[in-house]
Amino acid sequence: MTNHTPPAGLIDDLRRLTHAELSRPARMGYVGLLLGASAMTAIVTALLLTERSLPPRASIAFGAMAVMGLSWVGFAAWVLTRRRILLGRHRVVAGRMAVAFSGVFCIGALAVGYVTSSRSAIAAAALGVLMLLIATAILVRAGRDVERLSKRREELERQLGRASMRSGSLFQ
Repeated sequence: MTNHTPPAGLIDDLRRLTHAELSRPARMGYVGLLLGASAMTAIVTALLLTERSLPPRASIAFGAMAVMGLSWVGFAAWVLTRRRILLGRHRVVAGRMAVAFSGVFCIGALAVGYVTSSRSAIAAAALGVLMLLIATAILVRAGRDVERLSKRREELERQLGRASMRSGSLFQ
């Protein structure tokens, strides 16, 4: 039986690649997101269900906020329940969600501003555009990071494959 140990440099590269994804601060951040989104969703849903005299546009806004909150709860739960490293794909998903939700906010604020001629709604729409730009930048960066990580992973797998070929199969 051949006992194969990958080269030390390869092991160090794999550890560096996986450390950020498994770190305690990252996990605690997702726990915070889960708890915060859960609390916000519970409060907004309670208001939506108990305040029958809300104007229709407020009910629509609370409903949209509840859906967004549930989406963030689902996202945080998905990240926390993975037993394997996501290699940055969770950042792409979060970026897409942020772009979508910022876009909804911006469109909603513009619609309210158009219907009511409210300057505060127009100011909110301007803030929505800023949030949309930031979310788009985060999404682009996340996509580049995933591409870089995927290429590095493939490179490390090739190196590991060559190292195992030189010393025999790992499963002999």
